[in-house]
Amino acid sequence: MHRVQVTEIAGVMTLGPQATRHLHVLRLQPGERVQVFDGRGGQGEAVLLDLLPGEGRATLELRPDALGTVRGAETPQPVTLAVALLKGDKLADVVRAATELGAASIQLLLTQHAEAREIGAQKLQRLRRIASEAARQSERSVTPGVLEPVKLGAYQWNGTLVVAHPGSSTLLTDLLTWDAPLTVLSGPEGGLSGAEMQDLLAQGAKAVTLGPRILRAETAPLALLGAIAATGY
Repeated sequence: MHRVQVTEIAGVMTLGPQATRHLHVLRLQPGERVQVFDGRGGQGEAVLLDLLPGEGRATLELRPDALGTVRGAETPQPVTLAVALLKGDKLADVVRAATELGAASIQLLLTQHAEAREIGAQKLQRLRRIASEAARQSERSVTPGVLEPVKLGAYQWNGTLVVAHPGSSTLLTDLLTWDAPLTVLSGPEGGLSGAEMQDLLAQGAKAVTLGPRILRAETAPLALLGAIAATGY
């Protein structure tokens, strides 16, 4: 069954141009059933009432007997990916894969050695669309938010923070207790500065290894999330 994200699950739902275009490409017809999800854990089954691609609008009617909250594809505690700004389309690749790997939110960071110093509003919106599309395709019930960049020194996290650091010998999986929210952090191509790393450790962060090889900045965050996904929760 095809899936589509809605703003809110209700008795009757009106879709905007992007979702309407998606249903039109799939050649769905009124009367066909689709799975709807709100990106916050709720999902259900609905019937397509009408599809008006020229007006950028489609209407769905919820089947009350097929409404529920599904968390089976989500981690026991929410996992945030905190990642330094990267140039070009590297962030798009990270956001897409991070969504598939279970990140509940993605926090962009400004670090001392970051390749990029800012991100425009249009690029941020594109990253959010990529996260929504990846959540739909990977059959997640939660769509991670892509949050505006903050300076690393001002970043405040919830629960446990683990940081990819070449000098560590601790495995990420050794720290997974799922008794609190988890944040995994990776730096830019040049890595975190010594002062940045010391400050994070002083605030209680845990340094973890990504193995004996040097990974690119767009690979490291996915290695962290992949290690979590591989545990099967």
